[in-house]
Amino acid sequence: MAASVRIAVLKERADGESRVSATPETVKKFIALGAVVAVETGAGADASISDEAYREAGAEVGALDPVVKDADIVFGVQGPEPALLAGAKPGVLLAAVLDPFGQRPRIDAYAAAGIEALAMEFMPRITRAQSMDVLSSQSNLAGYKAVIAAADTYGRAFPMMMTAAGTITAARCFVMGVGVAGLQAIATARRLGAQVSATDVRSATREQIQSLGAKPIFVESVAGIEGEGAGGYATEMSEEYQKAQAELVSSHIAKQDIVITTALIPGRAAPRLISDAQIASMKPGSVIFDLAVAQGGNVEGSVADQVVERHGVKIMGYSNTPAHLAADASALFSRNLYNFLSAFWDKEQGRPILDEEIGDAVRLTKDGKVVNQRLSG
Repeated sequence: MAASVRIAVLKERADGESRVSATPETVKKFIALGAVVAVETGAGADASISDEAYREAGAEVGALDPVVKDADIVFGVQGPEPALLAGAKPGVLLAAVLDPFGQRPRIDAYAAAGIEALAMEFMPRITRAQSMDVLSSQSNLAGYKAVIAAADTYGRAFPMMMTAAGTITAARCFVMGVGVAGLQAIATARRLGAQVSATDVRSATREQIQSLGAKPIFVESVAGIEGEGAGGYATEMSEEYQKAQAELVSSHIAKQDIVITTALIPGRAAPRLISDAQIASMKPGSVIFDLAVAQGGNVEGSVADQVVERHGVKIMGYSNTPAHLAADASALFSRNLYNFLSAFWDKEQGRPILDEEIGDAVRLTKDGKVVNQRLSG
């Protein structure tokens, strides 16, 4: 019988990172598969999970060195420094969000250290991988949090209210970018009672916007530009489309009270959606939440983790929005990891054996080399 696989769960060290990559729920599930799970002391504290809760689930809990020693698999939310994994077995699997384009030197260091690094954000957008997709699970929460934070900053009510003293009109909320985060932002703003409109470069999202009770705002004059790249991600638009989009947004945005921007292109800086001139056209007291602020921002002048006021408009955005919902974000992230590895768990070998379609998509390094095609060149 194969020896039990050892899974190490690290405490996050990045500034502002409050999530954890395993919960007592998933610890129990991995142990049921035959694995040994070791959790670094305090790993779940910021997500409201005590060390005792991990022990009750069956995990070992201790300092970094004994947790990582002889580990076969290491879990993280964000990629750890390679030196932290020095005590792990040769060829250890590392599963985390690794930011391969922004942290290329670290990826090269993983390769040099013999680590097999698996980038969870490279999970392919295919049906059988939906339950493994950390970008979707975390973006879902981010879209919700963006609206809640904007509502808190906005100095007025969201829903229409009819009172003896008169009627309060509903807030107007405009969502730019209708991926997972944008769809959840639409749904949340609708639940709060706002009048919601939304736009996206992908024409296929029109029906999704309407299904949530929001008004679609689309460029009609430029035909044949779908804006959808490989794997369902948005791509950059032509100059003609960008000009038409800017004109449309300028006329619409001036009437809005809340704007949520969500546009990201993998491996590139976030596209600029809102200019200073467009901000100046908005009503004083309006709020813009830039969900892409950590990748350069969709909004001119946005600053991560600060509320910036320009032309009477408050612009805000978090460098790590899901971390503001640490308990739920950790629960979903850890389930994504479990769903990923358990799908490939070989009972005879007592360990996951990744297939080509998903394994090759997420694997960055192996046998001392960077092997992912998206990082070639």
